[in-house]
Amino acid sequence: MNPILLSHYTATSCLGRGLDAMLAALRGQRGGLAPCDFERADLDTWIGKVDGVDDVAMRADLQDYDCRNNRLAQLGLEQDGFSARVAQAVARYGASRIGIFIGTSTSGILETEQAYRTRDPQSGALAPGFHYAETHNPYSVAAFVRAYCALRGPATAISSACSSGAKVFGSARRMIEAGLIDAAVVGGVDSLCLTTLYGFNSLELLSRQPCRPFDVARDGISIGEAAAFALLERLPADEAPGDDAVMLLGVGESSDAHHMSSPHPQGRGARAAIEQALATAGLAPHDIGYINLHGTATPSNDAAESRAIAALFDATPCSSTKGATGHTLGAAGALEAVAAALALRHRFIPAGVNTTQPDPVLGTNYVLESRDADLRAVLSNSFGFGGTNCSLVFGRVPFVHTPRKNPR
Repeated sequence: MNPILLSHYTATSCLGRGLDAMLAALRGQRGGLAPCDFERADLDTWIGKVDGVDDVAMRADLQDYDCRNNRLAQLGLEQDGFSARVAQAVARYGASRIGIFIGTSTSGILETEQAYRTRDPQSGALAPGFHYAETHNPYSVAAFVRAYCALRGPATAISSACSSGAKVFGSARRMIEAGLIDAAVVGGVDSLCLTTLYGFNSLELLSRQPCRPFDVARDGISIGEAAAFALLERLPADEAPGDDAVMLLGVGESSDAHHMSSPHPQGRGARAAIEQALATAGLAPHDIGYINLHGTATPSNDAAESRAIAALFDATPCSSTKGATGHTLGAAGALEAVAAALALRHRFIPAGVNTTQPDPVLGTNYVLESRDADLRAVLSNSFGFGGTNCSLVFGRVPFVHTPRKNPR
């Protein structure tokens, strides 16, 4: 595939608002998880909550979209001058030539939870101010971003569980390469809600402490929330990108459909996605300098991913940023794409926060201390329920594949 430029990107999570906060936390090995204090959630677990979401004032013309998920989306769009950069892209291409691709898992379901608690006691009718289409509907966040940025291009929401925020890159890339659009706003937005917290609790997947990906004592996930966005554009024909420019080089997707919630134990679907991402990037495993693992911190998920990694890579440094941010579900792929972009741009490998004793059985080169590294290409994995897998390869340009002298 032709490289696609990430001309601008931003992320808001429990690590803070914007790139500076995220970069400082990743370099400083600081996490943002805290004991669960989400309203009405009486659970012994830790969460990654974004401060100030409830205080966000929706724009007057977008009041029908008012819900926690879209407030979080607006908060994210306001960071790092992102919406202004989108406006500049509109001036270059036109509003109808910019697509919108947003990943989410539960969208604004919290609004529906609240609406059902305030039903009319006699008729059971929901309050007249409840707007399902603009809040709970999975497409609502894509529609909100489209309206907020005054875009008129094709828009879609992708809800493929925890791979949603990564798959948007593949959808955008296909439409750009087909000539249907010139640029795309991609991202992932997922917010805390009782359905998610109690749902994962019922599956016995929540840890009672901050999650520890790939640790010998890992015992479950910590749920977080986030809004992360990137502006994708073709490489400009009349100028070379700077040395710190980040490109989308490869995309791989697979669906192993092994089980509704468990990955294939040998990581076959994950391996297929990784292999496809490398092939579309025209790279070999040894070209990858760092792997941002899906790394949820559940025993089975980490084990399956480690088998896929071991089958393809030879001691490539890797870590999961979910120990710092929690698992942001439908937003995770986009949030971790931004983490990968920061690692490339600032030339460092982020440590796996909270992990203290990597499980030797998994056999990975798990990074416990953030360190400088002249990265040229990184891999970011996102694997969801039902075997919906997506791997992304990002790199700096120019990137030239160098054949290995002693192939494995």
